[in-house]
Amino acid sequence: MIPSLKKKTTINKNDNLIILCNKKSNLSSLELSENEMQFVTLQLKRKQEIIKINQYHRLIVLIFPKNNPSQNLYNEQLRILGDKIIPIFREKESIVIKNLQKNSDEFLLAEGIFLGMYSFSKYKTTSNVKGLSTIFIYNSETHKLIEMENILSSVYLTRDLVNEPFSHLTAKELSEKAKEIGESTGCKVSVFGKKKIQSLKMGGLLAVNKGSIDDPSFTIMEWKPKSHSNKNPIVLVGKGIVFDTGGLSLKPTTNSMDLMKVDMGGAATIMGAMQAICHNNLPVHVIALLPATDNRPSGNAYAPGDVIEMHNGSTVEVLNTDAEGRMILADALSYAKKYNPQLVIDLATLTGSAVATIGKYGMVSMHNDAKTSHEKLKNIGDEIYERLAELPFWPEYDKLIESDIADIKNIGGPQAGAITAGKFLSYFTNYPWIHIDLSCVYSKERFQYRGKGATGMGVRLLYYFIKSLS
Repeated sequence: MIPSLKKKTTINKNDNLIILCNKKSNLSSLELSENEMQFVTLQLKRKQEIIKINQYHRLIVLIFPKNNPSQNLYNEQLRILGDKIIPIFREKESIVIKNLQKNSDEFLLAEGIFLGMYSFSKYKTTSNVKGLSTIFIYNSETHKLIEMENILSSVYLTRDLVNEPFSHLTAKELSEKAKEIGESTGCKVSVFGKKKIQSLKMGGLLAVNKGSIDDPSFTIMEWKPKSHSNKNPIVLVGKGIVFDTGGLSLKPTTNSMDLMKVDMGGAATIMGAMQAICHNNLPVHVIALLPATDNRPSGNAYAPGDVIEMHNGSTVEVLNTDAEGRMILADALSYAKKYNPQLVIDLATLTGSAVATIGKYGMVSMHNDAKTSHEKLKNIGDEIYERLAELPFWPEYDKLIESDIADIKNIGGPQAGAITAGKFLSYFTNYPWIHIDLSCVYSKERFQYRGKGATGMGVRLLYYFIKSLS
């Protein structure tokens, strides 16, 4: 269930309340009893941030956020506090958030509540999942609520896609989901089937698909409002490996294949971002390219040692079929050239190296000729706490993907795995380009308001970056 965000101009005596305060706030308007005020005073002495008052006919929760010299950390603290109070209102249908401070902190708290409420129970036959159906914000700006609800609902979409098992989400079904987004938002969606992909000579996508019993797809989503502000489009490219066995280079480590349904996280993140961009009618021309297939071993699968001719005519020596994401992304990055893009950003669950480097706490990034855009993207990531960790992209790394028999090889060796994967992709670009390796797409344990399972990280980052361009 996706909750709704609504404005409220009056507070009734039975409304469940969340009150954002500080120590100077006037609590007299809440009509608390003397005993309740004494209880609040005692909890404040104990430096409690969350103070719960049960009035039987309703619940009141007072939030006293701790001061933090970093505005970004303070904002993240509010989102986390929003997640923490969800269990208090588990059986309630609605809450009202009222801010006694002269700021917009109520939106950050609501964001944490909204995102923290997510659950994926689609396949539970006896699901008893309950949650708030409505989050009211007292005297809020309606347009801001609508924008926020569209963004957060799109994070839910991305989480749903990443959590969806391969048995219910093939490459074709992923493209059909993109069509549904197009129908609901006005975004133009085109899907290339196998014959069209063959005619375009997308050798990387076709090679990875050889071991599959299902056809690949290549989906194009285009948002081009009449009032768009950019002369050349922003192109987003997302890895859509709907399941990854590693191919003939079968994943060797214990449990390493269990969660490979998440390997389409790049495509899912971009689909969520596109939905938010379109629903909120951002005046920016944006194109999404989503190559998709599964990667399986079979008698016809591509093999280590093969040489593949790519969409741009260059050749790749395949030394590991588990380095498949970069193969399908390379074709999409080459195809992006036809749009003469202002900037291209690709997102992918590309390497275990990125996960090992920074864990689930952010995303690894690198770029070619896009310093200003990358800095803006990084700053936005810091503000909304979807942070980017930039890795060096020195020219010495280029030698690590040189091949003896082809133009390049698809792995660079045991060192700097995330960087050499990025170097491989950069070979197929001739425009300003940013690569984001999604080490944060999934969490096995509950991760604050990002929940357990798919996190949806990256949707808000892309949305606010695109918005900044308008």
